[in-house]
Amino acid sequence: MLHIPALRFGKAYESLDSVEILHHRTRAPVARVSRVSAGLIARDARRAGAARRKLEAVSCERLLEICGKAAEFFVEGELSIGDEAQTPQRYVEQLSATTGMPRALCRRNMEKIAGVLSKMRAGLAGLTRGLDMTVLDSAAVQEGPDAAVVAYRAESDCLGAVMPSNSPGVHGLWPPAIALKMPVMLKPGREEPWTPYRIMQALIAAGCPREACGFYPTDHGGAAEILRVTGRSMLFGDASTTRPYERDPRVQLHGPGWSKVIIGADAVDDWPNYVELIASSIAENGGRSCLNASAVWTPRHGREIADAVAAELAKIEALPAEDENARLCAFGNPKVAEYFAGTIANGLKTPGAEDYTAHHRSSERLVQKDGCAYVLPTIIYCESHEHPLAGREFLLPYAAVVECPQDEMLANIGSTLVATALTSDTSFISELRASPDIDRLNIGPIPTWRIRWDQPHEGNLFEHLYTRRAFQQEALSAAWT
Repeated sequence: MLHIPALRFGKAYESLDSVEILHHRTRAPVARVSRVSAGLIARDARRAGAARRKLEAVSCERLLEICGKAAEFFVEGELSIGDEAQTPQRYVEQLSATTGMPRALCRRNMEKIAGVLSKMRAGLAGLTRGLDMTVLDSAAVQEGPDAAVVAYRAESDCLGAVMPSNSPGVHGLWPPAIALKMPVMLKPGREEPWTPYRIMQALIAAGCPREACGFYPTDHGGAAEILRVTGRSMLFGDASTTRPYERDPRVQLHGPGWSKVIIGADAVDDWPNYVELIASSIAENGGRSCLNASAVWTPRHGREIADAVAAELAKIEALPAEDENARLCAFGNPKVAEYFAGTIANGLKTPGAEDYTAHHRSSERLVQKDGCAYVLPTIIYCESHEHPLAGREFLLPYAAVVECPQDEMLANIGSTLVATALTSDTSFISELRASPDIDRLNIGPIPTWRIRWDQPHEGNLFEHLYTRRAFQQEALSAAWT
């Protein structure tokens, strides 16, 4: 059986403790993954400074070249995984096998990650607001008409990353750390070791110092240790996972997105023009991304919108992962699918909500097919934003259509990673721009999942890793006055 080792700052390590990851349909073992302890993580963290010095010795320009070359290796290369060579096609097959994501979606995510690597220069320009990256080579750089000195101090010797299994696309968020001269200590999701391991191997093959790459499969205790021993980290998970770290500035949280499409009063009568946009925002990438819309807020026409979007999403069928038309992910653990379907069913028992997708399909929401469990796309109409289903998010194409007067929306939408606002009302746009609850704001018919390379996704990794500092320097021979 294929063995995936840990990477202790680039050095392969086979642990006595290992865990098997299983095929989502057959439940047969696909690979054995070495699992490291919290104690080993703590010991390795003490070597992070040496790993960072390896990266510091490489210029930012060279690291950008490496990222560009790594993009090519990631999508085209045959890379080492354990003691086997992994082709791009084999990567897609293995990723799909353990996550239940259709192969077509795996390939799209593969291209997305390659885009992050190949467009790293534009990505860093967005994160740093156009800073001359040689500042990280020299620790200070002259810029501006007054030749003001700009200097930055690193907040950590490495970036910790506790990653999920829901979508490989999230692995586009940590590679900029490498280009910013910061090693990574990463815990992969249990079912998704494939993407971070392949990215690291692509970086190493492109010339990145292998010491920059720490791959640490571990348990919950080990994940907590990564967050404890790294000066800066990112954590992915549901609300219960991220809540204990809400007040810890060292940890950048990536919890539920609760992304939304918001329709202004001036545009809502044209709602039929936006049905495909709304459906795409909900269902792209199998509905597994925090960028997917989980709610549509509208001042009126809520039932009509819910019915039209439900009819569009009801076209999505439960198909095998090998089918090129598959757009819905299977759940490797049927109990997770049962939980999601049951939670929706229980929520519908509370008055004020109606499942409009039920009007457009003949099967039940939970589908057991060919040994796989699926939850079909679900659109719920909610009379009020206070209904228990109005603020839920699931790992599937799900959204609540909520009716709310425009002048009450921003006081009630709550935390929103992405808001696509369909409006030309300049006053409403100003209110949206000022809202502290909205992270990414799209004005106009832009799907919630569309990102730009020069815009930070969630938070700002550069500002998370580096702090600007005051810096002055005089020659020792200068007279003091």
